[in-house]
Amino acid sequence: MIRKDSINQGTAKAINRGVSLIIRHHVAPKNQEAYENWLKLIIPAAAQFPGHQSVHVLRPAHGNNKFEIAVRFANEELAHNWLNSQERKLLLAQSQSLFQEQEMLELYNGIDFWFTQSQAPNKVATRWKQWLLTTAVIWPLTMLVPELLQALDGIFSLSAHPILRQGVVVAIVVGLVVYLIMPKLVSMTASWLFAK
Repeated sequence: MIRKDSINQGTAKAINRGVSLIIRHHVAPKNQEAYENWLKLIIPAAAQFPGHQSVHVLRPAHGNNKFEIAVRFANEELAHNWLNSQERKLLLAQSQSLFQEQEMLELYNGIDFWFTQSQAPNKVATRWKQWLLTTAVIWPLTMLVPELLQALDGIFSLSAHPILRQGVVVAIVVGLVVYLIMPKLVSMTASWLFAK
């Protein structure tokens, strides 16, 4: 099921901004190995499309059966090109028997996907809470990561290349925030984050 309200919201503004396509699949435990093999086909196929930036697969915890795939595109138009492509339709047709429920798709601008409840996709945290939580994560990382790199300077010798060093700092901070910290932190603070 594609949530049109999520996809169409702010289209005019988002056309030149990065977007995150969130895909949810419920896969029976007996089908998870076949599903993993299917991911090995569809992920490289998506990566061939213009504007594709990254993909991250969040696998289910023990006892759960929901896979979440976050695919990042340069803008909404390019994300739709992949969504509506013949390649994706053919690959999706191959996987239908693996799903327990219909596929769920949502498209988010910026970092809204972090601050949206999966069970209530129209409910987004207020902007000041998004700002506060994001600042609370990024602030200490921007102090700790450079110190860590300084301690490892004897191995990597990045101090002689300040632009490269800054790029490495940014890549580490963004990686930690996107893949490790924010998904868990949003889940832990959900009762406060989404409270009215």
